[in-house]
Amino acid sequence: MTRLLATLSLVTLLVLVLWLPGGQAQPTENTLLRHVVMFQFKDSSSEADVQKIVDAFRTLPSKISGIADFEYGTENSPEGLADGLTHVFLVTFKSEADRAAYLPHPAHTAFVEILKPHLEKAVVVDYWASK
Repeated sequence: MTRLLATLSLVTLLVLVLWLPGGQAQPTENTLLRHVVMFQFKDSSSEADVQKIVDAFRTLPSKISGIADFEYGTENSPEGLADGLTHVFLVTFKSEADRAAYLPHPAHTAFVEILKPHLEKAVVVDYWASK
């Protein structure tokens, strides 16, 4: 019984920390939804192939109105923990509805078709950011 109470107390504490205002799971007017996308390309993909993918991704903000901001760059960490990932894209949304519209948007799905033949690995992480 004591173990059960301890477990329930821990779960309750986690719920309070994560879901009360100020917790990362609760969007507010001061938060933005970040969509972090990281790619590793196949060894067989040329620099021109990769640049075509980067260029295609860069056009999405002009085609999808729900994208609030967009950044990209290449991995340059001295820590050596990138696990082969070389390109990082940060797509920002103001709401989950904007992200929901982005994912099946024809411009996004066309981009994915350009990407697929060259993609070795992808990691995608979404989170609510606040300052």
